Amino acid sequence: MKKWLLLPGLLLGGLRAETPLLQEGFTQGLGQWVVEQQPGGTVTTDGGRLVIADKGGCTVWLRQPLAAPVRIAYTARVTSGGRVSDLNCFWMATDPARPDDLFAAGHRRDGKFASYDSLRTYYVGYGGNTNSTTRFRRYDGAGNRPLLPEHDRSTPEFLLKADHDYRIEVSVSADGRVRFVRDGVAVFDWQDPEPLRRGWFGFRTVDSRIEISDFQVHGAWAPAATAGR
Repeated sequence: MKKWLLLPGLLLGGLRAETPLLQEGFTQGLGQWVVEQQPGGTVTTDGGRLVIADKGGCTVWLRQPLAAPVRIAYTARVTSGGRVSDLNCFWMATDPARPDDLFAAGHRRDGKFASYDSLRTYYVGYGGNTNSTTRFRRYDGAGNRPLLPEHDRSTPEFLLKADHDYRIEVSVSADGRVRFVRDGVAVFDWQDPEPLRRGWFGFRTVDSRIEISDFQVHGAWAPAATAGR
């Protein structure tokens, strides 16, 4: 039985948690996803999970763009079968050179982390740098990725545990409040004075094995031809 549920989103200054726009059970292959990965890695679906087994770097994008207010939630595990590091994600990502289509011909993203520097996006690297840091950044689309001191965490409660199922939620509210929540704890909660209101979501890792399940989006699909911000 199909696990995709595409439901109308009703936005009245906020989100209706009871009516997901998208619910993904990872039983229908990768048709709704775009994979950018360095050689040596694989991305598959298996037993209701998206499985990223990576070597040199990988991003897996949801094919359709989203519009704020939006909340994206999923369960994620970094397995002990590989390096325990980099349970990362992008959200509200656009490419200033091709804002209407992240996947338009001519982009140079190939899974290497540096190839994403030109995006305008929110990014969290959870358990990055071999599980020594957890950081939130807002890329400005011009190659700058500023890091505020309060968005740079390294204490054990903000690092990864192998084989633990984390419930992750990332969101942007109607008034520009940007949040990254892990197991009900707001790891990052920031008011963006110039919020990113449209863009793509992507899972990101490098040289790790990540398993994703129970993926949901509450919000709205973005119009097909809207500017990136």
